Amino acid sequence: MMIGQFVTSKAGHDKGTLYVVTAEEGDFVYLCDGRLKPVEAPKKKRRKHIQPINAMVEEELRERLASGGRVRDEEIRYAVRLKAEERKSAGMTEMEEMYVKK
Repeated sequence: MMIGQFVTSKAGHDKGTLYVVTAEEGDFVYLCDGRLKPVEAPKKKRRKHIQPINAMVEEELRERLASGGRVRDEEIRYAVRLKAEERKSAGMTEMEEMYVKK
């Protein structure tokens, strides 16, 4: 189960963008960044077009995502920004850079 996991896009115009998996459906996952792709309108993408990152959102947020509870865009945006800042020290893509406050 990937719900709550951080992933990056491997293909498409959003290549390199950092997302959180909000739902799964067969060979597809639904991705949200809380900014361009809000919780109400997640991006549908094939599993083969994403690269999982060995990191998850906070346990409480992950439980709400998995159970269909209320999740706000601000919570997703905050989690993505924290992960992008963490990855900055290891180097990151230009797409991830837009989530880091300057």
